[in-house]
Amino acid sequence: MTGVDGLARCGWGASTPDYAAYHDEEWGTPLHGDDALYERLSLEAFQSGLSWLTILRKRPAFRTAFHGFQLATVARYDDADIARLMNDVGIVRNRAKIEAAIANARAALDLPDGLATMLWSFAPAARPNRPRSFASVPAITAESTAMAKALKKRGFRFVGPTTAYALMQATGMVDDHLDGCHVKPPAAAVMG
Repeated sequence: MTGVDGLARCGWGASTPDYAAYHDEEWGTPLHGDDALYERLSLEAFQSGLSWLTILRKRPAFRTAFHGFQLATVARYDDADIARLMNDVGIVRNRAKIEAAIANARAALDLPDGLATMLWSFAPAARPNRPRSFASVPAITAESTAMAKALKKRGFRFVGPTTAYALMQATGMVDDHLDGCHVKPPAAAVMG
């Protein structure tokens, strides 16, 4: 879809200015670092059952409420922090998702090689071509199913295969920008 700025984007990426900025600057860009990936994992879990646009617009409040998604800080949260988060109108106030975010920070700190290493170990080989339509983009893959299973085994919550695949898309583990989209493929995905 061509946006008002004349750039061809994946259809959803041209639907709002918020989506256009996220699509162009973040989605599908390889992301590394335990805290950065923990933020994305948490936000994908909070998104479950909601619009991503809701989460995207609340992201600044989430970052403030969760102290920049610093694993070591969130892992120390206690009942008072849960109460504080449940009263924060700027975020999604779902007790199960808040408790999962805290449990996931603790689980991430227990990973022997770190969260980034674990998550990226499930990234599939780059495809030779981008998908032609979103009808050919899966919601779940063998890799996302394996990632979700491994995370759950380590004590992570709110991370099913669909959430895992959305995380893979958002953090550049897979390139699901459509053929013709102006966003360049990540360097690692460029085929010679």
